[in-house]
Amino acid sequence: MPDAMDGDVEPLLADRLARAITLAGPIPLSQFMGAANAHYYATRDPLGQRGDFTTAPEISQMFGELIGLALTDLWDRAGRPPARYVEYGPGRGSLAADALRAMATVEFAPPVHLIETSPALRAIQAERVPGAEWAIDLVGIPDDGALLVVANEFFDALPIRQLIRTAEGWRERLVACQDTLFLPIAGNQGFDAIIPPQFKDAPVGSILETSPQSVAVLRALAARLLVQGGAALIVDYGYVGPAIGDTFQAVRGHAFANPFDDPGEADLTAHVDFGTLAEAARIEGLDVHGPIGQGAFLDALGIGPRADALIRAVPQEAEAVAAARRRLTDADAMGQLFQVLAVTAPGWPVPAGFA
Repeated sequence: MPDAMDGDVEPLLADRLARAITLAGPIPLSQFMGAANAHYYATRDPLGQRGDFTTAPEISQMFGELIGLALTDLWDRAGRPPARYVEYGPGRGSLAADALRAMATVEFAPPVHLIETSPALRAIQAERVPGAEWAIDLVGIPDDGALLVVANEFFDALPIRQLIRTAEGWRERLVACQDTLFLPIAGNQGFDAIIPPQFKDAPVGSILETSPQSVAVLRALAARLLVQGGAALIVDYGYVGPAIGDTFQAVRGHAFANPFDDPGEADLTAHVDFGTLAEAARIEGLDVHGPIGQGAFLDALGIGPRADALIRAVPQEAEAVAAARRRLTDADAMGQLFQVLAVTAPGWPVPAGFA
């Protein structure tokens, strides 16, 4: 079998990154994370017991159903304009399938657009969501109607930059390579001028995270919503920042791993700064609602009555349904760590769950 470095076989991602760093020097963490996740998501189904992690739509159908009904209610109160369902990073398509099924119960069947770059996941989504169309970003989606957008655990996988406070001041965190090991180091260029005043004198070793790509995605979405109307629900684990803290992490086989080991073979994420996303949306002219905890949001949408209905319909699944509800809503599970932010076009109603 030819060696991975032979000309007939594409080198492994780790080898390509190591060679690039050796030749040109350390790279920004954002570049390392972006390359690793692009490879990771393009080459596998990362979800479920055989994968590396599980998301809310995979835990219970209730999550997607309530999202779908919340968007339908918003569309109805907005006057039932022509609209399209759009989902960023739809995973296996479970959320879209459950949301669309719930929408159909009240005779709402919008065209479906899934923003997905992974061939592996597109194949699975095609089975779950017949009739869906795919795009790599909003440019590929028609502009002839309002957009009803969902982004569940999408922003956490977008690349981040990390700035670290050193004895010489704030520096960008870079990724170096020593032999075959990747490790973070502080760069030489100063970044003190862009640090928020409250963090300039933070203790040495403090880390401040930013995600320019997340803000760029939000701004592109805002531009479309302002022209076409509509709303977006952003659900993810995160905090209201900016804030000091290192949240860069890797998950592999449902356990935390070293994010610098085996790039492209684990899910690399960082907690989402909902404060920065909300501020960016306001600056662009959108109305902002939340963020609020996922537990409070789902409770307000009626996850309790929905769970009771499922238990009545399938009594033998009562324990599993109750456990799923607790996992989605309890403060010591996903209920508080996960936050929900809604952004709407001016003039659109306040989404259910935020009033």
